[in-house]
Amino acid sequence: MDNPTCSCFLLHEDIVEKAKKALPDENKLMDLADLFKVFGDSTRIKILYLLSVNEMCVCDIANLIGLSQSAISHQLRVLKQAKLVKYRREGKVVFYSLDDDHVSSIIKQGLEHINE
Repeated sequence: MDNPTCSCFLLHEDIVEKAKKALPDENKLMDLADLFKVFGDSTRIKILYLLSVNEMCVCDIANLIGLSQSAISHQLRVLKQAKLVKYRREGKVVFYSLDDDHVSSIIKQGLEHINE
């Protein structure tokens, strides 16, 4: 099968110019790609989904997902570095939650998209 090619030579200059102006700079695109890489792990998605329901400690998350506390802590570190989760300390217990409403929206929209 042949690869389709475009035979036009910038016949739509206005469209191309508009798209070119809208395109974020390369660093922003790299940051966005890195963010989506974090979402590429099902364990991290499970953690984010659970945290969209309620803040939780590592023990509760580990129990629900069926992994060790160490494994969950590692994934939470990745999520913290990506600014997707935050934590608060209550005595000796650390509770994790989503960093902001954007994270919840990303999860919700992703689920809506795959359920269409």
